[in-house]
Amino acid sequence: MTQTHRHPPPPQVPLMAGWISRLDLARELGLSVDTLRRWDNRRMGPACVRAGRRVYYRRAVVLDWLEKQESPKRANGKGRK
Repeated sequence: MTQTHRHPPPPQVPLMAGWISRLDLARELGLSVDTLRRWDNRRMGPACVRAGRRVYYRRAVVLDWLEKQESPKRANGKGRK
């Protein structure tokens, strides 16, 4: 008699894991939703995607964008203003 070993299916990863809504990002950054909307219109902020009327940001993209916003220190120790 042969036995078949059934492995349980891998756990389902939520579809929106790793994504954040515009409202939640605004809250985390201490900005208004309008500021994020304005940045998107001007292609200034982190890249986003639209699902219907909702806008989402990939957390990894936001982190990368934040790192790129760091201003380099000047030789005299003062940053840019």
